[in-house]
Amino acid sequence: MDQQCALARTRAWLSLFTIPILRISMIGMFLIACVIGTHVIAQEPTDGKESDTSFTAEQIEFFEQHIRPLFAEHCYECHSARSVKLQAGLRLDSRTGLLKGGDSGAAVDLKDPANSLLMQSVRYESYEMPPKGKLPDDQIAKLEKWVEMGAPWPAESEPSASTSVKKFDLQARLAEHWVWQPVTNPDRPMVRNQDWPITEADYFVLEALEKAGLPPAPSADRLAIFRRLYLDLIGIPPTVAEIDSFLKDDSDNALEKVVDQLLQSPHFGERWGRHWLDLVRYAESRGHEFDNDTPNAYQYRDYVIRALNADVPYDQLVREHIAGDLLTDPRLNPKDQFNESVLGTGFWFLGEWVHSPVDIRKDEADRFDNMLDVMSKTFLGMTVACARCHDHKFDAISSNDYYALSGFLQSCDYRQVSFEALHNNSKIAKELANFDSDFQKQIFALLKNKLPEFEKYSIPASLQSNVVIDYAAGTPETFIQDGVSFGLEPTTIGSLSFNRDSSVAVNTFAAAKNDPFWDGLQGISEGVFQNSSRLDQLPRAGRTLRTPTFEVTKGDVRCLIQGRGYIATVVDSHRLIAGPLHGDTIREFGENDRWVRLNLSRYVGHRVHLEITPAENASAAVRMILQGVNDEEFNKFEAELLKVDQANQTLAGEIGSLINPTKQRNRRVLADFETGNYGEWKAEGA
Repeated sequence: MDQQCALARTRAWLSLFTIPILRISMIGMFLIACVIGTHVIAQEPTDGKESDTSFTAEQIEFFEQHIRPLFAEHCYECHSARSVKLQAGLRLDSRTGLLKGGDSGAAVDLKDPANSLLMQSVRYESYEMPPKGKLPDDQIAKLEKWVEMGAPWPAESEPSASTSVKKFDLQARLAEHWVWQPVTNPDRPMVRNQDWPITEADYFVLEALEKAGLPPAPSADRLAIFRRLYLDLIGIPPTVAEIDSFLKDDSDNALEKVVDQLLQSPHFGERWGRHWLDLVRYAESRGHEFDNDTPNAYQYRDYVIRALNADVPYDQLVREHIAGDLLTDPRLNPKDQFNESVLGTGFWFLGEWVHSPVDIRKDEADRFDNMLDVMSKTFLGMTVACARCHDHKFDAISSNDYYALSGFLQSCDYRQVSFEALHNNSKIAKELANFDSDFQKQIFALLKNKLPEFEKYSIPASLQSNVVIDYAAGTPETFIQDGVSFGLEPTTIGSLSFNRDSSVAVNTFAAAKNDPFWDGLQGISEGVFQNSSRLDQLPRAGRTLRTPTFEVTKGDVRCLIQGRGYIATVVDSHRLIAGPLHGDTIREFGENDRWVRLNLSRYVGHRVHLEITPAENASAAVRMILQGVNDEEFNKFEAELLKVDQANQTLAGEIGSLINPTKQRNRRVLADFETGNYGEWKAEGA
């Protein structure tokens, strides 16, 4: 292959990265997203529009998120086109108005930002604005930062009091704007230099060059192409030995072999994974005050690298990121057979987490906003964050769309997944359930004429509205767990289960109960991240039962639980329990506890769910959870429940004597070899 053909192949290969309409590949999408995510908004002065400078996308976003809402809430009533009476001749609804100022002069001084009249006023150093009360310090700090940036403002028409506001037609925008149109295959443009183009993409490039009166750059030499391939594909320059080997290879497919070799290099995924990790704001800590660790963030990083090296199709990558935990046929690692798909969902939880938010609901709304902003920029090349407050004015995104996505996140939950064992453990759990069912059928067939009838209880009608969950009457949708240690369904009254000493127990009540078969499960990060959430210090991996989400109405929550373990109350999806403010949301219970009482009074009106984790090598049988029951009704119900329990325990003892014979065997120690001698025993050989 001569140099021109090699160059053609290189151009064809690289066109996959630069012309996404020809092939939606992972790398192509990465580059598009990178370009969109880092472009600079050039605000050229246009007729009727204000602008005298250029601002970055990040600066405009800062204005839209923090400054415009502040002006709208505190200033526009008196200082905008919509003011009934414009105060002091000052308009704050346009950049022109800020720089022009009012009766007292310019509101913003770009040469001396800190002493701008606007900043003096909000600091109550001259005028006192807003007059109803000084702004909080954090809002003043944001204003100061914005003014120091040069008061960035998007290019837009200056509001006019005499012009009626045109209604934003969302459907028309959807139909007209080019970005929402389906992908088409445009005709190849006509160019004068017919000899230069090699790929279809070259014609479009050359058309633009010829319109600008620019000739194509001269062809690079063979060694330059070789070096560029290394830097573009793996980000590492070739070694001297690799250069010598390539220069000695005068075969027609020398460059082709280099490309194939670099695509197979593990450095390929490392090089291009960096772009994707930037988009999803990858970090290994939570940011904020104490910069808490993000447990196992590196697992997501390695997942991205493996996905790139495996050339996972883009549509599959999207499915894994959005809902990889729900795929019925997840992608398995070809070597170790662990669940790769579930790791994609890790990107949702890489943002900033606050360890002790005073306003938990606001903290959740801010976390969700960040998650949706990152998701939309990464996968759509645009933001939907503006629609948190209003229909998007430039793209066809409505507030309904935003809150539908927010509802999707509110129905989800963060957890550490034992992904390496998840797929295999699920199969084992089904096999155990089948074995258990067959075992019980055989036992009951043998005892069919000897089994007494167990008593059953029912929750009084007066308490039905107080029930959060009753596992005796729960539905499959309410049986939620992390892992499989609680089996496939709750146990029933009179059913059988194994104890830790391999004896058979008769269940005297219905409950969600963990199986001792799964004792010893341990997450790889338990106890490792010492400055992380207190939840991460508990033995939760694959061993946690979760209740349905409910609203706290009374604050007094009672949990009927038998065994040893921990109850964690998750409030509005807040999980970074690292300080004293929400420390009471984690409660330990023991064998002597029957009803564990939680005081959630401070969280009345909030959405919560409970997570129950057995202690290490211990059992936890969760029967029911009630909230807001008065003492008189509760005591009456508990008295009836105790009678049923005692009667069933007596019956269980009778059945247990039939299943577990109590015949005593005489045992004595024949020899204790740990003493260091064999006593009367004789050892032969070595």
